[in-house]
Amino acid sequence: MTEQTLRYGFLGCGMMGQEHLRNLAMVPDTQVVAIWEPNAAMRDVARQFAPQAEFADSLAALLARKDVDAWVITSPNHVHAEQLLQIKAAGHPRPILLEKPACTHVQDVAKLRALAASYAAPIWTAMEYRYMPPITKMIEVAHRGEITGEAVMFSVREHRYPFLTKVGDWNRFARNTGGTLVEKCCHFFDLMRLVMRDDPVRVYGSGGQNHNHLNESYAGQAPDILDNAYVVLDFPRGRRAMLDLCMFAEGARYQEELAVVGPLGKLECKVPGPGRFWPKELGDAPIAVLTANQRHKTGPEGWTNHPRIEAVAPQSIDIPVDPQLLAAGDHNGSTFYQHQKFADVARAYKLGASKQGTAAQVEVSLSDGLKAVLIGLAAEESARTGVAISLVDGVYKL
Repeated sequence: MTEQTLRYGFLGCGMMGQEHLRNLAMVPDTQVVAIWEPNAAMRDVARQFAPQAEFADSLAALLARKDVDAWVITSPNHVHAEQLLQIKAAGHPRPILLEKPACTHVQDVAKLRALAASYAAPIWTAMEYRYMPPITKMIEVAHRGEITGEAVMFSVREHRYPFLTKVGDWNRFARNTGGTLVEKCCHFFDLMRLVMRDDPVRVYGSGGQNHNHLNESYAGQAPDILDNAYVVLDFPRGRRAMLDLCMFAEGARYQEELAVVGPLGKLECKVPGPGRFWPKELGDAPIAVLTANQRHKTGPEGWTNHPRIEAVAPQSIDIPVDPQLLAAGDHNGSTFYQHQKFADVARAYKLGASKQGTAAQVEVSLSDGLKAVLIGLAAEESARTGVAISLVDGVYKL
């Protein structure tokens, strides 16, 4: 290792942690030196991707290490807030890459806002959707404004497969996830703030659990997570954004379809889902209907269609993603690009560049992550009560 080498410590190495390990392995001058993961099966898998890492016996033992340059938190949602506070209490601040959501309960927000104001090192909230190549391109084009002008409407449609099985089935309960509109959709609320370049003032949500997990039981408890929803965000000056979510819609050619509309025109972005979830035998054609025995089948190769940007002129641009990056995770290469940028920030901190004001900048702050959580929690509350929720005052104030 050289002075340039960044030594990482991981808090958790389940499904998402393993994606981070695979992608980080492709970033030059990085090495995972320590991991804390209480589940033996997950430890065994993670060793394949970080064979040089030592596995700590406890979180306290991990955080006591002085040879770590940056932390990556990829543990279950409901422990993120407490683990951030434990890192702060350990007393030797290092840059943190925090998987979304930043927390799962509104009472944690004030604690983490105070932490963000006092923590001496950078904290980056992992919002992979910002870094998917087609979405990155869409944002760039939308912000230039020559196609749409200022964005007046922005819509995100995600029609996809159900939540996957996680260790201990923690993601089947809103008390652990924050609810579907936090766990799954804080990414999209973050995108809405980014595209509209403003904070929303009000949210209205309508959702339910109509299909998924209805016949499941865990220790006598039934899952309570939404599997479909519409969410509308009102932005200043009469602008708005909408989420259309369905978690039992396998078979669409594109998992996400995004549209920015302004006074000059319309910009669309279409993103395929992870290839590993598509049956190989279905080939490369759009599938309108899947029979019952085809649902949930997976294949090793999946579809080969590219993400696409379309401008209503019309013109379209295919945006291929490096196959190596597609193979390393389920987010169209975004985890790799995010790690590249975070490594720049962490290395600048390590080498002291921040003292000269030359450090790379955090692009998704803890404040951004907390705002996305608040929007999701407010949307969950709105879906429960049928009442629009203010985001400028009250419990969910951004």
